Amino acid sequence: MLNLSQNGCSVWVASSTEGLLTPTAVALGKFDGVHLGHHRVIQPVLHAGDRLSVAGAQGLVPVQESNDNQQLTNQERTYSTVVTFDPHPQEFFTGQPRALLTPLDEKVQQLRSLGVEQLVLLPFDKELSALSPEDFVEKILVRQLQCQRISVGHDFCFGKQRRGTARDLQLLAAKYDIPVTIVPLQTYTDTAPTQEIPISTSLIRHSLESGDIKNANLLLGRPYTLTGVVVSGQQLGRTIGFPTANIQLPQDKFLPGKGVYAVRVSILSETPDEIPQSHKLGVMNIGNRPTVNGTRSSVEVHLFDWSDDLYGKTLAVELVEFLRPEQKFSSLEALKTQIQLDCTVARKILSAKF
Repeated sequence: MLNLSQNGCSVWVASSTEGLLTPTAVALGKFDGVHLGHHRVIQPVLHAGDRLSVAGAQGLVPVQESNDNQQLTNQERTYSTVVTFDPHPQEFFTGQPRALLTPLDEKVQQLRSLGVEQLVLLPFDKELSALSPEDFVEKILVRQLQCQRISVGHDFCFGKQRRGTARDLQLLAAKYDIPVTIVPLQTYTDTAPTQEIPISTSLIRHSLESGDIKNANLLLGRPYTLTGVVVSGQQLGRTIGFPTANIQLPQDKFLPGKGVYAVRVSILSETPDEIPQSHKLGVMNIGNRPTVNGTRSSVEVHLFDWSDDLYGKTLAVELVEFLRPEQKFSSLEALKTQIQLDCTVARKILSAKF
């Protein structure tokens, strides 16, 4: 059990069902990306306890710091809880690592911003995957989580071989007098051709891979962001007048398609009391650097009008627009010319947006 806090706001993260904050109001799903469709599934459980919920505009007040909570018994209190799986079920069944739109730290941050008080990571193993829908409801939701209400998406499936549907969950939970909200799929309108398309994690991944950053950000409800620590690189950018920060990302972070992007960057504060840096603008390259015979993929950011040292700093890089795919140039001089063009185009795009 972890209590991850930031600026006085907390969210409990549990990797088992022991020691949980109970009883719970539960949103069930995988929630990779915490996109707009996920927001709708989570919303019904945020204020399940009415005035007893401590979720607020500034985030979550830790339980021990709320005056109202000190006067409440557990029976009077319902904790807004997101229940998901670790590892991702697809990773368990295929045996292949799966890159995530929101690795754990990012997921916690996004859930905290929505007002979720607790994240439960159910260990997705052979035992859990073999549970029947009936056993999943009785053992996990009723006995361990002490659910008072549940919210799921219309396409939610659970239990052995995904036999249980959202409607099955509704019927099974009714036996324990637990109401289940089935949330319709959130859609958006695609203009070419005009049609209603369901928002999904797979669609966002496809948009990022194909360079459609505008669409990915629209579906997420926020800019797709790469957050990592600046580490030492080959420093080739300095030799051609474009120093770059080489960013080390979490190993399970999903990378967009290779190429050059216009970005907005935040230099994250090292301490809670430190005044955060203002946003910086720049360009980012994702790829193997074929012009210099690179063999390993890297993420490098060049900040406009910036000369200070960034080593050891944590950067949050918001993707704004895809500029061009990665390509190999005949010389470093040709590469330098192209980077100058990239910066000119990026400055124009970013100045119009920010």
